[in-house]
Amino acid sequence: MSDCHLSFQCSERWLMLLLQALFLLCYFLGVPNVSDIWKDITYSPVKSSGTQLSTEIYPVFQDVNHMVVFGFGFFLVVLRRFGYSSTGFNFLLFALGVQCSLLGEDLLVFLRGQQNEVGLGSLAKAVVSMTAVVISTGAVLGKANPVQLIVMTLVELIFFYMSRCINRTFLEVPEHLSLMHVHLFGAYFGLALTSRFPEPPPGLDKNRSTPKSELFSVLGTVFVWVFWPSFNSILAKSKEEPVLNTYLALAVSAVSAFMLSALTSKDGKFRMAHIRSAVLAGGVTVSYTAHSIQHPWIAMILGLLGSAITILGSHCLQRCFNPALKLQDTSGVHFTFGLPAVLGAVAAVVLHAVEQGIDTQWNDLSSLGYYILDDVGAFCQTISTALITGFITGLILNIKLFKAMHVSKYFDDQLYWEVSFKMISD
Repeated sequence: MSDCHLSFQCSERWLMLLLQALFLLCYFLGVPNVSDIWKDITYSPVKSSGTQLSTEIYPVFQDVNHMVVFGFGFFLVVLRRFGYSSTGFNFLLFALGVQCSLLGEDLLVFLRGQQNEVGLGSLAKAVVSMTAVVISTGAVLGKANPVQLIVMTLVELIFFYMSRCINRTFLEVPEHLSLMHVHLFGAYFGLALTSRFPEPPPGLDKNRSTPKSELFSVLGTVFVWVFWPSFNSILAKSKEEPVLNTYLALAVSAVSAFMLSALTSKDGKFRMAHIRSAVLAGGVTVSYTAHSIQHPWIAMILGLLGSAITILGSHCLQRCFNPALKLQDTSGVHFTFGLPAVLGAVAAVVLHAVEQGIDTQWNDLSSLGYYILDDVGAFCQTISTALITGFITGLILNIKLFKAMHVSKYFDDQLYWEVSFKMISD
């Protein structure tokens, strides 16, 4: 056991060293104008290359950065003996992944034949793209070792950028919408990935939560909730509509979460698991339409529906869907992010069709049908790519090379961290 653990630790160190050296080499050889980032932040008050590379975007970028690193880091603290790993691995994956993600943004610009330039806009999109990895990590939380998680991060980012490129090039999806598919991709990539990991034994007690772990998780949830309007508006030309619509959707989903939690509980009490999942549903649901909704009540209805599908979906999925497919969705990313994202994608298709129909006075039905097929094809392609690539990645991660841990060692910090006896007993 100790030899296996030592071998795992050596693999982890060398992999991180190799990747960091590779990233340094890539930035040294292939990424120009890195020094211009700080010039754009400090001095340039104008927009460059169609992207906000100025002081206007920096506060929004800070919000999103805090949301992904701190908010999601604590959001994942749901297991009683996996707190160190939940926050620590999230930070490690983000620090490594954002370097790879920024290279991906640079490559996308190059493939479009535009000037190859790194800037604050590219960095902001790279941070948003990392949300897919954070969401997928929640599905395999406690089952994948750090080596598997690092490899998963790199592979998922490659496939996510491939999916974005398909949507942008062949389906002509706008840049901000292709990036907002991050919730769909992350949730279904994680679900397909976790299906390839063995199920924990029925008597395992380490995969439950405690009041302390739930409290930390809700702290992360509130942090994400506060900064979500910045997330949905980071690429929008006008910030007012997406911020207003997202905030109203989040507010309604929060109220609905408390209401539906009490209604669906046998004793009429609130359940923290419901609150933690459903209060974010409004932000996910309006992510595709926050920039285009002209009537606030539409955003509020989407927030209500998002919260309802999260709580009701959690009952159905945990009792019927997950056992049938043998899925162990540790953090419930399917009903927290996946189902609201599907609802938001469908709502985007409907609202876009109505908007196009009104503009053409419902006379050009062939053009309207093209727009609908285009929108439906975009989110179906995203889900399909996520499921297929997630399944393949799960198969790869479980080969002997990556030293998958035994199911009896799931959900335990002791394998990776120095922990006190008191923390273990708690």
